[in-house]
Amino acid sequence: MGRVPRIEFAGALYHVMSRGNRQSDIFLNNDDYTLFMSTLDEACNRTGWKIHAFVLMRNHYHFLLETPEPNLVDGMRWLQGTYTKRFNIRYKLWGHLFQGRYKALVVDPQQEYFRTVGNYIHLNPARAHCFDPKNQLLQTFEWSSYPLYLSKDLRPDWLDVNRLLGAHGLEDSPSGLSQFAESTQARATLVAYSDNPAEFDEAWSRIRRGWAFGDDAFRESLQERIGERLTGNHRSSYSGEAIQMHDICEAERLLEECLKKLHVSRDSLPNLKKSDPAKKVIAWHIRKRVSIRNQWISEQLHLGNPSNLSRFCKEVAESKDGPLLILKNKITKK
Repeated sequence: MGRVPRIEFAGALYHVMSRGNRQSDIFLNNDDYTLFMSTLDEACNRTGWKIHAFVLMRNHYHFLLETPEPNLVDGMRWLQGTYTKRFNIRYKLWGHLFQGRYKALVVDPQQEYFRTVGNYIHLNPARAHCFDPKNQLLQTFEWSSYPLYLSKDLRPDWLDVNRLLGAHGLEDSPSGLSQFAESTQARATLVAYSDNPAEFDEAWSRIRRGWAFGDDAFRESLQERIGERLTGNHRSSYSGEAIQMHDICEAERLLEECLKKLHVSRDSLPNLKKSDPAKKVIAWHIRKRVSIRNQWISEQLHLGNPSNLSRFCKEVAESKDGPLLILKNKITKK
């Protein structure tokens, strides 16, 4: 089965989430939560990670995690592997504890995206109705970074509160923390009483799905990083939206490059015959160099039925003389 690629670079931000195998519990009691926290503490000391927000739920967890060094994969392998081993020893079990691969959504560092992910994580207990908003404060749910934001003395060294507070326009001061608590509690109450807590914020659906959370410029910059990894045997290991986006971007680049070399405008394509030699050669060139659906090429070049594409590409590949060879040489010439 294909995998969404892990994008690693210094200073990367991720929304990391992992569930128990078959959605089973990964924390059976408070001792397990404590065990995981001590394991996370070791992982952060080993890797230099910064955690900006976290929450531990009964059968899953969430992090807003920053990697000063590009070591997400190695660090997560150690964290989940070590906790699984310790959990299994405690309960005399064996086998997998976590369900498949953890999810690591790359997060745009701009404040609006950072703030949205931080809120999503801290409000998780409200969405899951883990506290009674009539009689309890959100901070009574202790297995989260939120109560640590409000208690400086309890914070571990790896918990960085300044960036998320700053995204809210606040400081790590008594007045700033008081405002943070007031606004977060208000949101938690609204979420808890919402008819559909999971969709309280429309941006939350983009956090739960996809491979990156940010604006178009941010996603394009990540496409370049993905492109650097999709070489040789690595290509066959990956799939998903990230790969599809990379392929479309590369196909668009090749299309523009071909049009320029052949002195054909994009606006003129609908007016050319479906079997125009230039269209055939461009289709052949794109199909040869990037994995893209025939339908996409046919639509962009106005080739008609996608079933024509294989025949057109075969004609170009086997051309020995004539217009097809001339145009082919123009495109392939450096």
